[in-house]
Amino acid sequence: MNITALLADKPAKTGGVKFIGIDGHGGSGKTSLATILAKQLNAEIIHTDDFASHDVPFAWSDKIIEAVFAPIVSGTKLLNYPRSKWWANHTPQPVINQPITPIMIIEGVGALRQELRPFLSLAIFVDTPTDICLIRGLARDKNQGNSIEEVKQLWQNWLKAEKIYMQQDNPKTFADLVVDGRDILDII
Repeated sequence: MNITALLADKPAKTGGVKFIGIDGHGGSGKTSLATILAKQLNAEIIHTDDFASHDVPFAWSDKIIEAVFAPIVSGTKLLNYPRSKWWANHTPQPVINQPITPIMIIEGVGALRQELRPFLSLAIFVDTPTDICLIRGLARDKNQGNSIEEVKQLWQNWLKAEKIYMQQDNPKTFADLVVDGRDILDII
């Protein structure tokens, strides 16, 4: 997959920055793909998880537009914004002085939502079977200090909200590129 070639014909829609949106189900491999691409493209990553939470899984588009896209359109060179709290014992540090790069990546469930599409130059959907996503997500989130029962309940609630988002916004259909997330390292 040659993202540089795909981006070459795409306009910079956000203050001269080409944004790549990477979406998919929770646990699909979005963050792994974003990390690999960021290294290849010398790009900064914006995580939708910094704006979402278990309490507000998808009603955050205004926050990300205000904290990320609007400042870039206005010419800012550094981003600063608070990060959402996901767990009772989660105390995330704010993002401070994140540089604006010519290519930036926004990754996470909801990155290809309708409200964000006008800002994106390239849209990627990581397509991974939901049973694999659930196994990955539970393995990742059980290390956050909660019991496995609490994590399972949070995931059940999350999957309901995620299903509604996927049906309403249909990010897979919007994507310029759909990649198989079962073995994310084989994608690149």
